Amino acid sequence: MPPAIISPSVLASDFGQLTAECKRMMAGGATYLHMDVMDGHFVDNITMGPPVLASVHKAIPNIFMDCHMMVAKPEKWVDAVADAGGSLYCFHIEATSEPLPLINSIRARNMKVGVAISPDTPSTAITDEIGNAADMLLVMTVYPGRGGQKFLERCVPKVAELRARFPDKDIEVDGGVGPSTVHACAHAGSNVIVAGTAIFNAASPEEVISGLTAAVNEAQTKSQS
Repeated sequence: MPPAIISPSVLASDFGQLTAECKRMMAGGATYLHMDVMDGHFVDNITMGPPVLASVHKAIPNIFMDCHMMVAKPEKWVDAVADAGGSLYCFHIEATSEPLPLINSIRARNMKVGVAISPDTPSTAITDEIGNAADMLLVMTVYPGRGGQKFLERCVPKVAELRARFPDKDIEVDGGVGPSTVHACAHAGSNVIVAGTAIFNAASPEEVISGLTAAVNEAQTKSQS
C-alpha cells in the first residue's frame, strides 16, 4: 500500500498569513499542502485561485500543492494551475463528462492527477479506466464547499471499495478528518489524509500530523498481518 501522506487543508489557515501558515505546516511534517480552489459555481463558496497559488509557490518553491479543484469547468483551469506551480490537479468526476481527455491534459502539464467524488456519488462513478489513469482518488467525507463540517461516516465504505479495486493508488479522504475520525479512514484503506482545523487550530500541529501518520501506518501494518 502507498505510504502515509498528510495534507493539511489550507482553507483552515489564517489567509492573512498564508505563506507563514504553509511554512508552519511543512515544518510540522506535512507532505502535501491541500489547496481548495472553489469557483462559486460547482460550489457556492469562492476561495483561492491561480494567483494565490503562484504567490505561495514563489515564496515556497519546494511546496507540493495538492490542488482540489471544486470548479464547474475543470478543463479551463489546467494551464493556469500548472503555471502557478500546482503539483497535483484533482477534479471532481461530477464536473466533467470527459474525464479521460482531462486526465491527459493534466499529465501533459506535468502534474499528478486526482479524481474526486462527493458524498452522494458512488465509488463506481470512478471506472476502472479512470481509476487506473489517475494517481490519486479522493473520497469526500463532507459536502464540498466549506470547511468545518461534520465527518460523514457513511462515506467510509467507498474508501474500502476503491482500495479493493486500486490497491496501489493513493486514496485521499477530505472533510471532518482528525484524530477521532482518522482511524476509520485508515482502516478502510486511505493513505492520504486531509485535515484542516484539527491541524491548524492545534496547539502542536506537528503532534497532530505525527498522530495522523501513525494511525495510517498502524492500519497498514494490521492489514498486512
